[in-house]
Amino acid sequence: RRQRNKPLIAAVEGYALGGGFEIALACDLIVASRTAQFGLPETRRGLVATSGALFRAPRALPVNVARELLITGRTLDPERALNLGVVNAVTEPGKALDEALVMASEICESSPTSVSLSLKSVNALYTEGDTLGWTVTDTARAAILRSPDIAEGLDAFANRRTPNWSGLSPQ
Repeated sequence: RRQRNKPLIAAVEGYALGGGFEIALACDLIVASRTAQFGLPETRRGLVATSGALFRAPRALPVNVARELLITGRTLDPERALNLGVVNAVTEPGKALDEALVMASEICESSPTSVSLSLKSVNALYTEGDTLGWTVTDTARAAILRSPDIAEGLDAFANRRTPNWSGLSPQ
């Protein structure tokens, strides 16, 4: 739950799945190497994304792409993520942090007050949406914790087998 006035840049090398992608979505800018993969595989484990992706993914991506990631568990490669606007730059492997530092240096050439106020203004546009987003995430989390699918998904993952979903809604 972000309430910052300084920019945060994610530098992604390799997999950013589940919580890793959710952390990247909470950042202001994302730099990814060509080895990066983004995804939200929670539904394949009987879970839901609970760290902001339920509302940040549809904000950062076209809604149908966000749905695709949230309900299929598919991954997003860095080139597609760049084309969709969720990633700001793609680098060669091992260079994401270097590019993030270049961006940070460029930000430092701007007025700190102007940067802070710009971020505050953009973020203010989403305050109500974030509040609602956390409320619906909390509701989904509570429901999934009552579902028999959570135990099945975690057991299947731990035992490297295909889950046998009940599909029963929590009571």
